[in-house]
Amino acid sequence: MPSLRLFVTGLVAVAPAFAAPVDSWNTKMMEKRQQAASSGLTDIDILQFALTAEHLESTFYNQGLQMFPQSDFAAIGVSGSSYNALKMVATTEATHVTALTAAIKAAGATPVQSCQYKFGFTNAQGMVATANQLEAVGLSAYLGAAPLINSSSVLSTAATIATVEARHQAFLRIAAQTMPVPNAFDTPLGPRGVFTIASQFITSCPSGSNLNIQSFPAIQVNNATGIKTGESLVLQNQNMPAGASQCGFINQGMMMFTSLTNNACAVPQGLSGDAYMVVTNSQSTADSAIIAGPSLLQFS
Repeated sequence: MPSLRLFVTGLVAVAPAFAAPVDSWNTKMMEKRQQAASSGLTDIDILQFALTAEHLESTFYNQGLQMFPQSDFAAIGVSGSSYNALKMVATTEATHVTALTAAIKAAGATPVQSCQYKFGFTNAQGMVATANQLEAVGLSAYLGAAPLINSSSVLSTAATIATVEARHQAFLRIAAQTMPVPNAFDTPLGPRGVFTIASQFITSCPSGSNLNIQSFPAIQVNNATGIKTGESLVLQNQNMPAGASQCGFINQGMMMFTSLTNNACAVPQGLSGDAYMVVTNSQSTADSAIIAGPSLLQFS
């Protein structure tokens, strides 16, 4: 049987355009393993991190489906089988909570509890748009956490959830009227970056349910909605910490950088699907180089 190495070599030979994402992916995964080792994250920490994200998503869908009648979703094109699919997304997120809770208890730890959240949507269309963002970040979270896991059984549990999260994202991209499969590769994001985005929805958590993960300072972009490559992103944050010099863009396992000047930076060509922008002190997206962010950018 041909080896995996020969298969990957053949794939790159047939499609040279894939070489850069694959090489960048390998570099980034090694970087993340080193960061995890230095930060002391254990497999239980990663499971708690995943459970925190699943609690957030499960609560989000429950709130949205309770707030708006089926007719509101039908008015934006989410009707019939699509509405049933949306309810199934909510059901599977609740099942993920149950499965992760059981896995953490089986390992002898106390699972984190659900927090209090503020999602900010006021209508069904806003709920679907936010769901599209949450599913993008949720999938990136599992991809970013996978190389940090030591136990094969924990990795298997995470992988079976990640594939379902990918289905969620494709469905929500259709519901949000964007391309369901915009790229050949999805975009991993490390735990600190994911928690930075998730924490913007969290108002408080029960005692004992705080993660062993520190978020970065958040950044807000004035014109993130509908942004296109080649345009200039304008940051709301007027007082960036000393050393902020670059905007780093993470997309499909690749990293690109443009200079941060007068609180704005250009969006490089070649980005598509879901990308993340961070402010850094150098041309690196290692945790030690990130000054603020990430912020999610969604390209059609």
